[in-house]
Amino acid sequence: MSVPVQNDDRRSVGPPVDSKPALPPGKVALAGRYAVLERLNAARHGPALWDAFNGREDIWTYSSQGPFADAAAFNAWLAQRAALEDPFYFTIQDRNGRALGVATFMEIRPTMRVIEVGHIVYGPSLQRTPLATEAQFLLARYAFETLGYRRYEWKCDALNAASRRAAERFGFTFEGVFRQHMILKGRSRDTAWFSMLDSEWPRAKAAFERWLAPANFDAEGRQRQRLLDIRKAV
Repeated sequence: MSVPVQNDDRRSVGPPVDSKPALPPGKVALAGRYAVLERLNAARHGPALWDAFNGREDIWTYSSQGPFADAAAFNAWLAQRAALEDPFYFTIQDRNGRALGVATFMEIRPTMRVIEVGHIVYGPSLQRTPLATEAQFLLARYAFETLGYRRYEWKCDALNAASRRAAERFGFTFEGVFRQHMILKGRSRDTAWFSMLDSEWPRAKAAFERWLAPANFDAEGRQRQRLLDIRKAV
């Protein structure tokens, strides 16, 4: 939390901050040990994403979109999404270039230096993998270190226990629940809010890097230490 200071008439105000705007996300490739993220291209990534998502209605439960009746409906939606600047869609690929999921930057406010990561959809083969975690690391690092944001947000349906656990695992701080925040698919949604600040990023980054290191995995690819446990120690 920001420490208040006093202005000339002795009233408490927030501390001064660099007001230079952050940058909007651009057409980049974010590459790690396991994952490569790049801007969504519907024609190029669509077939692999349909293969990854098809038949798994459960991955759309808490999403405002989907599931889709067929590949044509999915591809039409994907083409519309790929053209947007906010939300700005990334495709998440393995090192062989196979698209396995998507994530976005959204609610992008460069003048306030605030950005949100959301619309995350992981196919089953991506879920609970080092690649999935590294994708979140690459997005956060890009937001803080390249684009210059000072607040990084994560919001989800308050009933989405998996998403809430993920936010805490990645280093976000729970801020509260906005009651009756949305109506999605004809249902009321309370929204849980999480955030990470630029001052908190170095510690979160160190934990990500230690967890992602090859030494943290055994010969079968099982983690030796949990990310939560590592973060407590850094």
